[in-house]
Amino acid sequence: MARDTIVAVSTAPGKAAVAVLRLSGPQAGAALDAIVGGRPAPRVAAYRALRNPPTGELLDRGLALWFPGPASATGEDAAELHVHGGRAVVAAVLDAALVLPGLRAAEPGEFARRAFLAGKLDLAEAEGLADLIDAETEAQRRQAARQSEGALSEVVDGWRERLVAAMALVEVGIDFVDEDDVPAAAREQAFGAVAELAEALRAALADTRAERLRDGFRVAIVGAPNAGKSSLLNALARREVAIVTDAPGTTRDVVEVRLDLGGYPVLVADTAGLRDAADAAEREGVRRALVRAREADLVLWLRDASAAGHEPAPETGGWLWRVASKIDLVAAPSDADHGVSTASGAGVDALIAAIAEAARDALGGAEHAGLTRARHREALQAALDELDAVLGSWPSLADELVAEGLRRAATDLGRIAGRVGVEDVLDRLFASFCIGK
Repeated sequence: MARDTIVAVSTAPGKAAVAVLRLSGPQAGAALDAIVGGRPAPRVAAYRALRNPPTGELLDRGLALWFPGPASATGEDAAELHVHGGRAVVAAVLDAALVLPGLRAAEPGEFARRAFLAGKLDLAEAEGLADLIDAETEAQRRQAARQSEGALSEVVDGWRERLVAAMALVEVGIDFVDEDDVPAAAREQAFGAVAELAEALRAALADTRAERLRDGFRVAIVGAPNAGKSSLLNALARREVAIVTDAPGTTRDVVEVRLDLGGYPVLVADTAGLRDAADAAEREGVRRALVRAREADLVLWLRDASAAGHEPAPETGGWLWRVASKIDLVAAPSDADHGVSTASGAGVDALIAAIAEAARDALGGAEHAGLTRARHREALQAALDELDAVLGSWPSLADELVAEGLRRAATDLGRIAGRVGVEDVLDRLFASFCIGK
């Protein structure tokens, strides 16, 4: 573990009722003694006066907590100071800590890094903690909380244990090379176990709900100019997000807003009107609109109910709903899935409820232990490729080669929870944490 002691403000910057400063390292106890006049009993909050060690000047009165290692979040001696959240108070207490010998300001994510290195959490749990900090909806919070508590790691470790058991069966043939029946039976049993595991990995890769829940359910509003796309975005967001004018072609780029609908994250995008554009900027806007339509989980194909004729719907990669706008002027056509009027508000609440239900249908149940990052998917795919290669050549492979293929697959799975080969991931992950987290 590190020899120096780090200190940082753990709470968000800005004025607040309470701010928390955290310390971790061998000098944490001595720093607590110097600032509050003696460390309290372990894991018991004590009300203390905080003073500047060199001068004895009173800085604030607050709570002090002492967590002797290894029974702490970082595995080291650690402490917390809960003070009033004014900027001047926080700065004064932080400065008082930093003048003490052996203390320095923490780097971004350094507390989480030390917790990882001490074995207090693995890499997947640390990623879950980062997602928990960033969670914007209830469903995201539930998923991140489960991952931070080890749900994904438990599943992956179970897969690795099954691989290790299969490797042990294969290695029977190496240990009992002079036998006939025992190695053959063990190898046949191993084949069935590996084949079942490969199907489990394939199913996990096919389930994208957890990753989509982390990123959000994507909705694109697409249609001709002046169909009311920007007005609909504003109505769905319940605020003025996009500029609305009578001039066609006002929207040139994608305007996106994040919504919380029924506890699920929904990203709604207003796009440029689809038409044969005259200038380069609008043509690029149309191109981006078509790309967004292909990438969206749900496309709202908006058509002016009062306009004559309609363009064909764009190519989509997900669901497409035909939405008639301006139904305060004329009734919605019979082929419309939904009708709305942003002027009167008619149909808007029903459309919001339908989008929330679609998001729940697409993402619901994703709070289980699923793959939430591209890194997880890449590691799992690498493991599956190893297993498929072994299974495809099983009859002709020697026991040693089968065991080596299974070992490589186990190594790939180990990368998900950080059991092996995580050096290239640590810096990126922990740099994403707030200082002190």
